[in-house]
Amino acid sequence: MQLFPLLRPLLFTIRPEESHGLTIAALSALPRLRMPDFDPALMISIAGVDFPSPVGLAAGFDKDAKAMAAMLSLGFGSVEVGTLTPRPQVGNTKPRLFRLAEDEAVINRMGFNNGGQTAAIARLTEARASGGIIGINVGANKDSTDRIADYVEGVKAMAPYATYLTVNISSPNTPGLRGLQDKGELRALLEAVNAARPAGGPPLFLKLAPDLDRNAIDDVADVVAGRVDALIIGNTTISRPPLRSRHAGETGGLSGAPLAPLARHALSAFRVATGGNMPLIAAGGIDSGAEAYARIRAGASMVQLYSALVYHGPGLARRIANDLLLLLRRDGLSSIRDAIGADCR
Repeated sequence: MQLFPLLRPLLFTIRPEESHGLTIAALSALPRLRMPDFDPALMISIAGVDFPSPVGLAAGFDKDAKAMAAMLSLGFGSVEVGTLTPRPQVGNTKPRLFRLAEDEAVINRMGFNNGGQTAAIARLTEARASGGIIGINVGANKDSTDRIADYVEGVKAMAPYATYLTVNISSPNTPGLRGLQDKGELRALLEAVNAARPAGGPPLFLKLAPDLDRNAIDDVADVVAGRVDALIIGNTTISRPPLRSRHAGETGGLSGAPLAPLARHALSAFRVATGGNMPLIAAGGIDSGAEAYARIRAGASMVQLYSALVYHGPGLARRIANDLLLLLRRDGLSSIRDAIGADCR
């Protein structure tokens, strides 16, 4: 892990998507390593799932479920794979992934490129048998004529292999997909996927955009009550805060450090809208133990990260977990559960 600051300049000479592909290939080739033993103070339960650490890997890093074991061994308490669609798709035209190094940010317009759900099943079966919490993020194919049917198919197909399922309707890179966040569409979607979820099946999480206004957030809160088990707040943003990189004008979703203020605001808004009665998972701009702890104190039960790995290296999850323990002790708290929403009381 200590080599990453020395290797990063070399890695940054490779185009981002190629570099990511090489990383996944290397991680998938590693022998299975032992998962770390987390301090019990970090354990958090959501919808009956005991997460050994509140630091999870966000969807998008391991789209095709190839590097799950390696990422768990690096110190993530959970790994969310995907987004997986019913049928394979190549995604949008390249180039479609951009590093904004001056801003510690990333812009992507990948477009749910993946090998499809069926192709991932063997790898998911092996991962579940070996232990560790694996979330499966499902989406709709770009050319689908019935996107709700795609989510129903994904929930049915992936439920046997998932510790939890995430319905992703917040990517800005599939035209019209975010329309499923509208109140009527969202109600129809959630009713359909819940009807498809097998009895006793995995909990259902919903991934939302950080760009929703207050009225839309209130509508979402009204619809999700009793229909999902947790909300992930949120995905990449189509907004553009001030950026320094030459790639600032690229279209797509922005992630990384500049997303943090918007993601914090969205988390707080959803906390208010749900009355603190819905588990929230914070994502977007989380790059340190201090930031993760602030999100948890603002109401998040867990955090997820991805883009920060580009700039802070593969040891980041373990560092954040260790820092969370120090921050809990500093504040005289016995567990991460005591910190959830502490600044909202």
